[in-house]
Amino acid sequence: MVTRRSTARLLITLLALLCLAPPAGLKAQAQPGQLLRVSVTAGRSTIVETTYDVTRIAVTNPAVADAVVVRPREILVDGKAPGTISLIVWGNDDRRTQYDIVVEQPVSALEQQLHQLFPGEDIHSEVNADSVVLSGHVSSTQIMLRAAEIARAVVPKANVVNMLLVPGATDAQQVMLQVRFAEVNRRALMDLGVSFFTGVSGYKDWTGRSTTQQFPAPSYDKEGLVFSDFVNLFLFNNKQNVGTLIKALQQKGQFQSLAEPNLIAYNGQEASFLAGGEFPVPILTGGGIAASVSVTFKEFGGRLNFKPTFAGDLIRLHVRPEVSSLDFNNGVLLQGFRIPALTTRRAETEVELRDGQSFAIAGLINNQAQTDVAALPILGQLPIIGNLFKSKADRKERTELLVIVTPRLVRPLNPDEVPPLPTLPGRFLPKGDDIGEQLRGGGGTVDAPHADSANKPKKSGL
Repeated sequence: MVTRRSTARLLITLLALLCLAPPAGLKAQAQPGQLLRVSVTAGRSTIVETTYDVTRIAVTNPAVADAVVVRPREILVDGKAPGTISLIVWGNDDRRTQYDIVVEQPVSALEQQLHQLFPGEDIHSEVNADSVVLSGHVSSTQIMLRAAEIARAVVPKANVVNMLLVPGATDAQQVMLQVRFAEVNRRALMDLGVSFFTGVSGYKDWTGRSTTQQFPAPSYDKEGLVFSDFVNLFLFNNKQNVGTLIKALQQKGQFQSLAEPNLIAYNGQEASFLAGGEFPVPILTGGGIAASVSVTFKEFGGRLNFKPTFAGDLIRLHVRPEVSSLDFNNGVLLQGFRIPALTTRRAETEVELRDGQSFAIAGLINNQAQTDVAALPILGQLPIIGNLFKSKADRKERTELLVIVTPRLVRPLNPDEVPPLPTLPGRFLPKGDDIGEQLRGGGGTVDAPHADSANKPKKSGL
């Protein structure tokens, strides 16, 4: 049976134990050498509370974080730059506590904007002086590409490294670009002209010649008629001493050139291809006696520059095909050297494809048409017969360029995946053609005895 006296004794005992036992938090804070972690964001502050009066503090690197005692048991910690430092606090009775002050990178304005535009997406950004790194996971390829475009717009001078991951992303980091260049030239030429002339003695005491100066016509000298070219048709009547030269020519031509380069490029790195050549261009430096001529080579032909960027299961390509050819008609004549000009057709675009898909760049068409008409005055304006006193040259040319591009994701082959090289089923040389077999007694590489002779037993002279 519990009495009042026993109950009072029990309460007094419990109160005594509570007074003697120190608080649990004070014990954890006051143990010497114990490290406590305090997190703060750069540019912000936090309060560190102690269970004893602070007499002295010390920080290892004030450039990362600084601390000041604002009250006997409160310390104000200011974060300045990302990093980790130590804060040591001394109190009465030789008490001391050591803290690890971790200053974290603040949330940048870019990351805040990305979280507002794409709520629910795990996007993190690290902005440095020269680069912006995007990391995390997003739900679609469009969000991944849009986030990179926003980063380029916010920090235009920085290099954006897009490391965002999307579902279905591939581990391949190399792309092979299969390119086919096709160029078709169509040419049509039509020339028509007539020249009348008489012999040296003329026709009934009449001597004459008609020409539009567009095509070769005969000329007279002391010995007779001189023909530089009989053109296409030449007619002459010896009895009437009258002749004619007719230029009637029609030409059609087609030309097609094809190049199929295969290029491999790393993700985000540019690759280039050139199928053509170089032509020399002389450059004059200096003047007077000290003048010198150096030669610089300029490239021409079919060129392709492309830069792949992987976006999940898509491949974004920045392609720049170019085809150039030498143009001697518009060239420059310099001290007896003809420097040709360049006729260039170029396109630059960005496309998105999946592995194995193709796209074509067409429409790079160059049309040229030229018509030259010459006629004799008055005679060329006569109806019907006026066509005999006219000459006409009609030239038309059309060049069309087609570029077909197919990207494919590739990876290097392991040693056990390398296919065997093709081998000849038989011997490269027929049997009996070895040099060693042609030597006396056979031989190896030079004049060694035949292999069979080494196995034969030697005869003894005894």
